[in-house]
Amino acid sequence: MSAERLRQYQTFPHRKDQTSRQTEHHAEQAKKTLFTKGEKFLYTLGILVITCFAIYMVMFSTSVNSLNRDIQQLDSNIETIQSQNVSLRAEVQELSNPTRILTIAEKHGLDIKNSNVKQANNTP
Repeated sequence: MSAERLRQYQTFPHRKDQTSRQTEHHAEQAKKTLFTKGEKFLYTLGILVITCFAIYMVMFSTSVNSLNRDIQQLDSNIETIQSQNVSLRAEVQELSNPTRILTIAEKHGLDIKNSNVKQANNTP
């Protein structure tokens, strides 16, 4: 009978230790969360703000790039038109030569009775 009592005393505290260890183990697992709910919210909010800022920066840079491309295209168009204007001014100067005008006038049957011909200049 004393052996049975000893077994009861040995197994009972052992069972008590196991259950208390299990509850302590569960409590430790519950306490070992990496971040609290507030920290998770703040981190998520921070990541969301950084992501939105990055997207805004990409959109802004693409719009600036497209504007720069348009400006370069307009500059090239301006240079082309300026070179055309220079060539057209030279052609106007060549066509407004008085001897050329006189030869065309004589060709079409106009007679010049007075040899005193004057050229009118267009001055702005």
